Amino acid sequence: MFDVRPALYVIGLMLAALGGLMLIPAAVDFYDGNGNASAFVTSALITWAIGSMVALASRNSLKAGFGIRQAYLLTVLAWVTLSAFACLPFRFGAPLLSATDAYFEAVSGLTTTGATMILGLDALPPGVKLWRGMLNSIGGLGVAFIAMIFLPVMRIAGMQFFRVQGYDTLGKLLPRASDIALSLLGIYAGLTALCIVTYVALGMTALDGVVMGMATVSTGGFTATDASFNTYPGALHYAAALFMVLGALPYIRFVQLVAGSARPMLQDRQVRGYLLALGFFVLAVSLWRASTAGGPFEPTFRTTLFNITSIFSTTGFAAGGFADWGGFALVVAFMVGMIGGCSGSSSGGLGVFRVQIVLAAIRSELRQITAPNRIAPVRYDGRAVDAGTMDAVTLFMTGYVLAMGLLAVGLTLTGVDSLSALWASWASIGNIGYVVRPLTTDLGPFAQFPEAAKWLLITGMLAGRMALVAVLVVLLPRFWRA
Repeated sequence: MFDVRPALYVIGLMLAALGGLMLIPAAVDFYDGNGNASAFVTSALITWAIGSMVALASRNSLKAGFGIRQAYLLTVLAWVTLSAFACLPFRFGAPLLSATDAYFEAVSGLTTTGATMILGLDALPPGVKLWRGMLNSIGGLGVAFIAMIFLPVMRIAGMQFFRVQGYDTLGKLLPRASDIALSLLGIYAGLTALCIVTYVALGMTALDGVVMGMATVSTGGFTATDASFNTYPGALHYAAALFMVLGALPYIRFVQLVAGSARPMLQDRQVRGYLLALGFFVLAVSLWRASTAGGPFEPTFRTTLFNITSIFSTTGFAAGGFADWGGFALVVAFMVGMIGGCSGSSSGGLGVFRVQIVLAAIRSELRQITAPNRIAPVRYDGRAVDAGTMDAVTLFMTGYVLAMGLLAVGLTLTGVDSLSALWASWASIGNIGYVVRPLTTDLGPFAQFPEAAKWLLITGMLAGRMALVAVLVVLLPRFWRA
């Protein structure tokens, strides 16, 4: 067997940090005097103690180096283990969820899915609301770290395309992983702070602004109220749409922008493709709704912009009765949710980059058919796509669709109706969280699903966030051989 201690050492440090972060909502609940602070303190002590012991037990392991197999193992363990400890406050205190529901809530938060098991979000202690927002924020930052630092090295889902002579996505600005991490942290924190200030200035309470701001930039979708954005004025809908778009763009382009170079952002094919597609679909659905339902155009456009952006960025916020907009809007929603945001952001879904690669391959194949003697290599952003990247993208997209289908079938076997199973599979694998037609709305989108269905959805959320392939690799017996 290979040495697992380097991965365990990093996991231990993560758990210790997670335990420390739990003291923030503990302090909020202590100040509020609602009696829930002890649940966070207990969870923090358990998480910090276990994390510290794991880190101490494996502290000398990094001398042997951190290889690709350790990266695979760390990617899987990070989501599974951190979720197991992040759910403790939901078990020990309000809202006193069952083990399955608490783990579901934590996984949904850290994977930035945004589906919830909790009824009565408005009545939750402020510390619990804050913790849910923090889970989204922690998860979104973790997604960005893994996408830019680990996946290119692991050659997963075509991300190796961005790794030429170090981290090619950064050009010559930031050649080392530590620089990438620190720069991403600064950009992420800055965008989150700006979003929070904007929300509060437009009418949200301070707590709601913090929770919703963290959930927006992370494209996580956890809300502070049961009504999501339905009770907020129109100005907040526009502001949320803007920050959801920003959260779905490659964070590294913001790093370059802050460094004084706007050209990479303006010329990024992912960014241009995402914004053009978003504008097209928002306009198409707006015109469809205006022609079929009538009424003032501004509310129609605003709610369309908000919901399509929410789904396209895989955030999961809701405003208005989207499920009643008709078949055309639902088809558009399903399609853009599968595409998702840009690679290198916290969004889920297939990723704009991969969809563009596949479309480029289709165009190349059509040219080859019409002109057999013509050499038509697949090119992306002016660069030829190598066979390894093409195979990785094809494998990921095929596995994504297959996994979504298998998950939907599995959900129907637990008693979920077929339409709900399809949308639930779409929402979990894509880390979207936006439930168009839940099995029941009595206790929340997923709360009335059978126990087995909840674990299937947990598996779907984790697999979707870990790029599918990483999970399969770790499960192979040969992975564990020396």
